[in-house]
Amino acid sequence: MSFYLNYFKSINDQLKSADCKVLGQVSELIKKTSSIQGKVIIVGNGGSAAMASHVAVDLTKTARIRAINFNESDLITCLANDFGYENWVAKAIEYYADANDLVILISSSGQSENILNGAKKAQSMRIPLITFSGFSAENPLRKLGEFNLWVNSSEYNIIEMTHHIWLLAIVDMISGIEIKE
Repeated sequence: MSFYLNYFKSINDQLKSADCKVLGQVSELIKKTSSIQGKVIIVGNGGSAAMASHVAVDLTKTARIRAINFNESDLITCLANDFGYENWVAKAIEYYADANDLVILISSSGQSENILNGAKKAQSMRIPLITFSGFSAENPLRKLGEFNLWVNSSEYNIIEMTHHIWLLAIVDMISGIEIKE
């Protein structure tokens, strides 16, 4: 029993560590992107890729903000085969991002080379970038975004669940969901 209580406490503590002002600014940037006919591009690896897919669908369906992710195996394997796995996210951003878009990149470690190269591509294209990371406070991804949300944990599932809830809270805020106390 104590494992579960400690586990849930850890997630709860991380959720409460969110800078609500920054979450609000991210929400406003997403709404601004939509208002200028841009789309949100969300990318991650593994569990973060699944999260990116969930959030992209909810942004589109619930918040009525166009959002995409790059979870198609044919796209990933084609770009990884032709340009190297470390470059597939950068190439996908190059091919799919437009001037008014917004990129959200998720990496629990903040050290995934493909995500870092995607961040650098978004920067070179002057596309606003939001990052979600964990592990070291000095991870390289955390230094690249306009907004950088970080989870102070070294446990993948704690980091991923915190990112997921923060992202869905942003979707729900944009969607106008009212939470009762």
